[in-house]
Amino acid sequence: MSKLPITASAILILFFSTRTGNSEKRVNVNQDETKKKQAEKQFVNPKDLSPPGSYTHVVTVNRGKMIFVSGQVALNKQGEIVGKGDLRVQATQVFENLKIALTAAGATFADVVKMNTYVVNYKPADVAIIREVRSKYLSKERPPASTLVGVPALAREDFLIEVEVIAAVDQ
Repeated sequence: MSKLPITASAILILFFSTRTGNSEKRVNVNQDETKKKQAEKQFVNPKDLSPPGSYTHVVTVNRGKMIFVSGQVALNKQGEIVGKGDLRVQATQVFENLKIALTAAGATFADVVKMNTYVVNYKPADVAIIREVRSKYLSKERPPASTLVGVPALAREDFLIEVEVIAAVDQ
């Protein structure tokens, strides 16, 4: 049997069952570890770095459950492109898709600690559109650590923006 790591932030009640004849053997591990642990997040902007505008330079997570959301694009529930040729409309659909994905994992935008944004043929004027849309979803006081990257293309020709996030929630 392989060894599984048991961390202090995990809530574990493990039963190992083995059958020999008609008898069953069970071992209860970490039964007294029933207290819910909260995700401890720190949002840090070191004074020796330039002041960030709409992101945080460093976010640490000391405990909790990590959620990794794949890059979301401007597809609706039916798999149809939304906002062909319109960055604002596509960005809004992307953030709505992120909201759905985060909710499915038990998280919200307040739990997001890292965001990567990819924009096709990025121009400096695009940042105002992206900031406008993301400001409707993200905390202004505790924005996630973020990266914005201009790319030549995404998975489909009509996609203008893709956003992936990492969130941390109570476990």
